[in-house]
Amino acid sequence: MLRSMMERLGSVIITLLLASIVSFVILRAVPGDPARTVVGPLASDDAVAAVRQQLGLDDPLPVQYWNYITQFLSGDWGYSYSNGADVATVIAARMPATLELAFFAFLIAVIAALVIATVASYRRGVFGIVSKLLAIIGLGTPPFWLGLMLIIVFSLGLGLLPGPSGRLAGFLEPPPQITGFYTIDALFAGDFTAFSDALARLILPACALAVVPGAFLVRLLVANQSEVMQAPFVTVVRAKGVSRWITHLRHVVHNALLPTIGSAGVILATLITGSVMVETIYDWPGIGSTLVNGIQRQDFAVVQAFILLSAFLYVLANLAADLLLELVDPRLRVRAGGVRA
Repeated sequence: MLRSMMERLGSVIITLLLASIVSFVILRAVPGDPARTVVGPLASDDAVAAVRQQLGLDDPLPVQYWNYITQFLSGDWGYSYSNGADVATVIAARMPATLELAFFAFLIAVIAALVIATVASYRRGVFGIVSKLLAIIGLGTPPFWLGLMLIIVFSLGLGLLPGPSGRLAGFLEPPPQITGFYTIDALFAGDFTAFSDALARLILPACALAVVPGAFLVRLLVANQSEVMQAPFVTVVRAKGVSRWITHLRHVVHNALLPTIGSAGVILATLITGSVMVETIYDWPGIGSTLVNGIQRQDFAVVQAFILLSAFLYVLANLAADLLLELVDPRLRVRAGGVRA
């Protein structure tokens, strides 16, 4: 077990180091001068040179990288000139909105995929064909395009849900911050008006974001459930007189979920870091709009911090999924700890 944990820790360090190097090099290879962007196009060459020296852009690349990584590890993530604040402050203010959107999209994807896959694997036939078509269509649908279609149909056309107008109506006050999730904080505060409004504004962007991972989970769960249904223990359970539906729910679905846990962790991390376009379409005040602005203005500090946080989330999600899988599957604990005589 100790050796396994050390190997995982080593892979975490290597992954984060490679992510920091790649992001550092690519951003500095982008055409343009960040110092000129900071001071403006009308500034003098002396002003640009002063800003370049202040930002350390005149130093050799290895020196720039060393200064960047040491400051990042010490908690100094740099200053965002495009936002006028420290990067850590900007991310801390924007991240709760992204996390709330990703969390609801994850719930929608998992619940919808579980229902569709369970019915499709149990009934097969037409339901199986329909589930495959839905999965193929879902995997091929760009979230930003679906987001636009949802706005046109459900907001502009039918008027059932709010359009792209942020997390809360302008005339409502945000609930007292506890978790950073408007829906949960509104419930804690007993403000059901804010809760219903925040929930209504989450539905469309969360659905647009959930389609691709939901379609992937449908295909994975259908395949896993079909494989489990062929296992000998299912035949034994049915021979004991247990109904086919109860056998499917208690044994087939349960065992098919185990291989899905690892994928679910990566999907959640993907939703957190991959919601940039959906946030932009729905005017969602998350980290996505901040990242787009940082890329446009060559705000290195913001973009580098986002890339490193994304890499960390992916690694953390993989590690958490592996540990959870070992907890629920004794066979993996035996493999990790070695076979004892």
